[in-house]
Amino acid sequence: MATAALILREISDAPYRGASARTSIGVGSSQPSVEHPAPDFIEDLGDEIATLAAHIHAATQRLLALIAECDELRGWERSGQPDCARWLAVRTGIDIHAAREKVRTARALAGLPLTSQAMGRGELSFSQVRALTRVATAENEADLLDLARGATAAHLERMVRAWKKGSRQDESERERERHASRTLSVFPDDEGMYMVSGRLDPEVGAALMRAIEAAGDALFRKSWVPGGAPESERAAAQRRADGIGLVAERALAAGFGRTEVDRTNETAPDSDADSSAAPISGTRAERYQVVLYVEPATLSEEGDPGRSELEDGTRVSAETSRRLSCDAGLVRVAHDADGSVLDVGRKTRTIPPALRRALEVRDRGCRFPGCGLRFADGHHVRHWADGGETRLDNCVLLCRHHHRLVHEGGWRVRWWGAGRPVFFDPRGGEHFEGRWEAPALPCDPVAALLSENVGQGVNPDGWTTSASWERERDIPDEVWSRAYEAF
Repeated sequence: MATAALILREISDAPYRGASARTSIGVGSSQPSVEHPAPDFIEDLGDEIATLAAHIHAATQRLLALIAECDELRGWERSGQPDCARWLAVRTGIDIHAAREKVRTARALAGLPLTSQAMGRGELSFSQVRALTRVATAENEADLLDLARGATAAHLERMVRAWKKGSRQDESERERERHASRTLSVFPDDEGMYMVSGRLDPEVGAALMRAIEAAGDALFRKSWVPGGAPESERAAAQRRADGIGLVAERALAAGFGRTEVDRTNETAPDSDADSSAAPISGTRAERYQVVLYVEPATLSEEGDPGRSELEDGTRVSAETSRRLSCDAGLVRVAHDADGSVLDVGRKTRTIPPALRRALEVRDRGCRFPGCGLRFADGHHVRHWADGGETRLDNCVLLCRHHHRLVHEGGWRVRWWGAGRPVFFDPRGGEHFEGRWEAPALPCDPVAALLSENVGQGVNPDGWTTSASWERERDIPDEVWSRAYEAF
């Protein structure tokens, strides 16, 4: 059999528009004759498409291997991105959801050698491998691989979703046990972090999950379309931690006043509703604000770290205090020598509402290269505690991740020209909008890809990646049984 490169060259040399490759077929007496390709030409064209697709599958396997290695080495941290998927989206131009799915698949594929080898030969597409990696393990992948080779991606996805494990239980008894075990604890640990532990009723837990997911999507996506591919366990946990912070902030901002039921009951003649209850948008939310006590010297870059703690005494680092005070409500309290309060000033905003609106119009989200997240904090390029002015030319919007980078992470931000921020990582590297460019490719990138694949022993043909069974009922019993028992 000729190599794949020769097959494709022979097909490309075929008379695509030549008369010898077409036959003239008349359609009705009054219709003009329409030229149709010769059957052999159609077959050759189909082989070319399928063969090139198999080469792309093989190249995708190498891409996934490189992504897994980059993720393992945490190479994305050098660019200031919060995770490998973000970095991949910025560097390759693909959608963030597709990037997350590629990273997830790459991680799973690293532990599935047989599946990886099959994809490296062009036998499996990314869609098929994506479905397999949701359920396959090193122990059962051999049985599932036979099924994947013969099934279409749609069939494989449907079968993977349909398989379930476990036996049925007494639902009533189980529900009583679950409800009795509900609990929630939130407490600071020895390192100043807060530990959250608990068990929630299914409907409460589901509502909390949806709220955290929505907050996480709002914080970490450029678009507002719900959803997204799964992330690594660590990245997803960090994403949820940031999301629950936004949920808490929004809940406290709204307050917890009268509900619709309370207001309905007030119209009843003998209503016992609490008439003093504040509305949802009332000032009662002021009681639930998170308060940070910090000394002025602590906020100064050159000052010695002094008092910087939450109301319950939990210590907060000086740099964290500087970050939080970039865009927060500020109340100045004067003390005398023995600690007695002499004066309490009015509450002000470190970034006034008018300036905040101007920042939103100018920056349109986080200004870190490749980010653009819409939920962002106002950051003073030169902190107001160090004499920096609260003006548009000294402020920039940064998302929480990148705001933390320029404070606790050792990064710096400076202006370059008129309104263009430049970020410096701890090693002195520069990061700015437009730095990354598409890599230079050969004049004929497809020919270069085929040549590289053939050099690595990848030699697919027009049937390498084709499905063997058109319908699920066509799958042989022995293949189906082995795959089912593998679960």
